[in-house]
This record gives sequence, structure tokens and C-alpha cells, in this order.
Amino acid sequence: MTETLRAINDVLARIDFLLDSPLERIIIGIVGKPGAGKSTISDYIMKNNEYKAALVSMDGFHLSNKVLIETGSRNRKGALDTFDVKGFTALLKRIRDNENEDIFFPVFHREIEESHSAEGVVKAGTRLVLTEGNYLLVDEGPWAEIRPLLDESWYLSPDEPLRQERLIARHIKYGKSKEEAEFWALGSDELNAKVVATSSHYATRIIDLS
Repeated sequence: MTETLRAINDVLARIDFLLDSPLERIIIGIVGKPGAGKSTISDYIMKNNEYKAALVSMDGFHLSNKVLIETGSRNRKGALDTFDVKGFTALLKRIRDNENEDIFFPVFHREIEESHSAEGVVKAGTRLVLTEGNYLLVDEGPWAEIRPLLDESWYLSPDEPLRQERLIARHIKYGKSKEEAEFWALGSDELNAKVVATSSHYATRIIDLS
């Protein structure tokens, strides 16, 4: 059994344990640097129909490209200050406090680098909610309000060269040239990765994917 498969099996076992608890709703934050595998782990859990989970990504709260261009931040998309963190926090609070109503949220599309509003929904009665993003554990300004809303937080720790390779490949997949992909992955993305790493000690679990 590979280390990654063992880690995934441990994750599923932990979810089973949490669902056996008396909590009416469980919110798990899946955290990691860009390219760490957050979407991969989240999708794997979501495809397990037994859990009937909802997935809410922080990426839905990227500021629009129009706003980023107007503020001169387009080349820094993905940095702390290029998200509507207060909107994201308000959504998590609604999800935390309202188990018996449908709650809609925006979904980010990498192919257009924009979000579609109210495309996702956490259905009333959903017990397991996953939320994934880079900065869920950052203890800075309004970001610090997110961590207390999570029942658990899982920090993904993959092999670093592989993480960067995957990140470059993802940029290429969504339309960047190899040179552009490397520029983003080793430039802006790497600066953001360093910010993410400083918050890893707040995680309730470190998931080793190396």
C-alpha cells in the first residue's frame, strides 16, 4: 500500500469516526499549499456516496478579474488580499449555524478564472461539509475568524518537487504556456505557498502525502 493510499484510508476512517459523533453538522477544512492535492482529496471523499457530503471551496471567493485589474492586483491573483475573505467567513458561519436550510455559494472555474454565483449548494440536513483552500488556518486579520468555525483542519504535506510539477502542469492544462506556467508556479504561487506553510502548526491533523 502506498503512503498516499494509506493516508486516504486514514482520512476516510476519521470521517467515519466523526460521523458517529452527536454533532449535527461537521465542517472539515482541507488546507495546503497550491498544488498540494486539496481538490484531489476532496473529490475522492465526495465520490464516496456513503457520506453525502457538500464541498465548499475558498476559491469561489476570488475577487473578479475586473476588480483585480482595477486595483492593480491581477498578477498577484491568489494572494491573501485577492479574496473576499469576509464573504467566505460569513458563508461558513451560515453553514455552521443553519443545518435545516439550503445554503447557496459561488463556485470557481479555472478554465475562465472566474466564479459563478450561487452555483453550489449545501443542502438542508447535510451532515458533512468539506471546505478547502490555502488560507483556512492563517491567523492574520479577518482570516483568523475562519479556524474557529472548523471542527477539524487537515493540512496536506506532499513531496515539494512533485507539488510544483503538478502545479505547473495544472497551469498548462488551463491555457498557460510552459514559460508562463513556471513563472506563476515558481513566482506568485510560491510566495503564497510560504504564507500557507506558516499556518500549518494550527492544523488538527498533518496528512503526509510524500
